Amino acid sequence: MAILIVDDSKTTREIIKSYLNEAGYHDLLLVGSAGEAFARLGMNAPEAISRNATACIDLILLDIVLPDMDGREACRMIKSFEFLQDIPVIIVTSLTESEHLGKAFSAGAIDYITKPINTIELLSRIRSALKLKYEMNRRKAREISLLEVTRQLELAVNKLNQLSSLDGLTCIANRRRFDEHMNNEWNRCRRNAMPLSLVMADIDFFKAYNDTYGHQAGDECLKTVASALDTALNRPGDLACRYGGEEFAIVLPETNKNGAIYIAKRLCHTLKSLNILHKSSPLGKYVTVSMGVATVLPTKEQSPADLIAAADRALYSAKREGRNRIKAAGMDSFDDIVHAPAIPF
Repeated sequence: MAILIVDDSKTTREIIKSYLNEAGYHDLLLVGSAGEAFARLGMNAPEAISRNATACIDLILLDIVLPDMDGREACRMIKSFEFLQDIPVIIVTSLTESEHLGKAFSAGAIDYITKPINTIELLSRIRSALKLKYEMNRRKAREISLLEVTRQLELAVNKLNQLSSLDGLTCIANRRRFDEHMNNEWNRCRRNAMPLSLVMADIDFFKAYNDTYGHQAGDECLKTVASALDTALNRPGDLACRYGGEEFAIVLPETNKNGAIYIAKRLCHTLKSLNILHKSSPLGKYVTVSMGVATVLPTKEQSPADLIAAADRALYSAKREGRNRIKAAGMDSFDDIVHAPAIPF
């Protein structure tokens, strides 16, 4: 525990030093002015050396009369630095009038010692101050520890939230995240009177793929398709999700029907370019997808379930009419489906 002794009298410094040495305090720093004290404390370059300069200083004994400035002003300046505020300051003075002591306490001192120095008084007040510093250090260490635990807990919670929103196999958004995102975007688009589109996509003859290549290969196929869908979307609000099995859903906020059909075609071409072999498909030697597109201007009378049902009906129509194609649906009925041009992949 280092004690910084600031006094313009060399004799006083040596007297204090001898008293403290006899009491077992040997880590002492002796200076004769406020400027020297400031340098020891790192106040001249606080950003660079403040923590190193004050790491071992636990107490300051500060004379009230110094050659370069009043000790009370020096105390105020020391306490103006945040990294020095926890170091106790004891004023050493022959001025015992309440006015002088009041100003010292207002400047940040916690106690005072009168001159001439009394050994018992000196050691008693130093022990009290060092005990206070020890308790402050313990408290700060607990606070730092608690902050770190809190930070680690927040990181863990965020990680768990992320994991709970991701599909374990494909690592894109899962059904839970889909439901959450759909509800949020539905409400936002309803408030802003903007359209909301949904694309439902299904890998054609995926059971035959699994039967031919095995379930591990099927898992790799799902991961490849999911990654392609996810990376092909450009806007922050667009979201590709694994809806279930070999079925995927793509949420497209603020996108009208023509825009949604365009994006669906682009996604189909992206998947075609993967050239995933599927020798058991009646549609050709590569994996293909069927897509259903639905668009709505959300209202209070409707719900996200209506949009999902319309996109699902459109997907069913695409599969019923031969797969490997895109169909677009209206919201009123299955008869309102608008046939998008079939795309020969």
